[in-house]
Amino acid sequence: MPYAFTLDDVAFLRSEEGARALAQVGELPLTDRIADVAAVRKLAGERFAAVLETVLLRRKGKLDPSWLYTGDALQQASVPPVARHRAERLTGRDVHDVTCSIGADLAELARVARRCLGSDLDPVRLAMARHNCPGVAVVQADALRPVSRGAVVVADPARRDSAGRRTWRPSDFAPPLDQLAEVYAGRDLAVKCAPGMDPAAVPWAAEIELVSLDGQVREACVWSAGLAIASRRATVLRSDGTQWTITDRDPSDVGAAGPGEWIVDPDGAVVRAGLVKHYAARHGLWQLDERIAYLTGDVPPPGVRAFRVLEHGHYQEKSLRSLLRARGVGRLEILVRGLDVDPDALRKRLKLGGDQEASVVLTRIGRAPHFFLCRAERIPG
Repeated sequence: MPYAFTLDDVAFLRSEEGARALAQVGELPLTDRIADVAAVRKLAGERFAAVLETVLLRRKGKLDPSWLYTGDALQQASVPPVARHRAERLTGRDVHDVTCSIGADLAELARVARRCLGSDLDPVRLAMARHNCPGVAVVQADALRPVSRGAVVVADPARRDSAGRRTWRPSDFAPPLDQLAEVYAGRDLAVKCAPGMDPAAVPWAAEIELVSLDGQVREACVWSAGLAIASRRATVLRSDGTQWTITDRDPSDVGAAGPGEWIVDPDGAVVRAGLVKHYAARHGLWQLDERIAYLTGDVPPPGVRAFRVLEHGHYQEKSLRSLLRARGVGRLEILVRGLDVDPDALRKRLKLGGDQEASVVLTRIGRAPHFFLCRAERIPG
């Protein structure tokens, strides 16, 4: 169970004495649980548990290392590049973050909004938000009882039940999605959700945006009609600051045909947003099968990791094993779509040996299983 911070803990951590204890404990290796507790107790006294938990949370490196946060709040908080992207769509607006928690989104919103307000029911998280977002107005309020007018409403409902288990039912969110939409009907509303959100659960949403960072799909955001740009959007962010986006308003006139020189596995945000054809049309690619997300073409998009096709054909495990043995492949990346194949189990059965490295793409074309033996390459751009 994560440590349950109190208001007294937060007050201590924000004090000079607390800051000194955090700095001292931050210099410890913290590799021996029993010895660590004894060492931290000497440095921090009765607040040792709060200090130790804070240092350990800060070492996860997700948010600003000078911030205060609880374990649950840190787990749900958006990483800064994702929070920053969402905030930038609201530049110059009045914004109210009605579930501000420890302030991960609030900090980014405050940088670009004309005026910004944060609110939450949890007094401990609010105290942390005041530390993390100095100068930003933060008040205690129920998200379902509006305390602002005219501002864009931003929400990030908790997605765990009373026992702390992750829940996927929007009615179990805190606050529930349907109630949020009802309470703020007629106002601009943006709600952060899990990437697997069923669009049917948010019939009021005019746009669903999927966001990835460095190849990992991080979250979805649903936007009401006054904020929407398209019905479906995929945004791909990189830690180096580069980004691109694609929507269902882009062309999508592509079909399926035989393999080109390359196989391209689109970013997960593109796949989850249902924009594979739009991405293919943008980059002159086509599908191997209209129901499968793998794309192919003779020139891969810039900046992606693509797979140059070396050999391909009908997939049979025995034949693939012989081919890999003949090529001396000892390290094999296995990508699968449309087939009931467990990559880890298959890799063991293949009994690889050799000093060569390769990738194999296994997929279905029509009703037949196919393999593509490839060499993965990072495309400049």
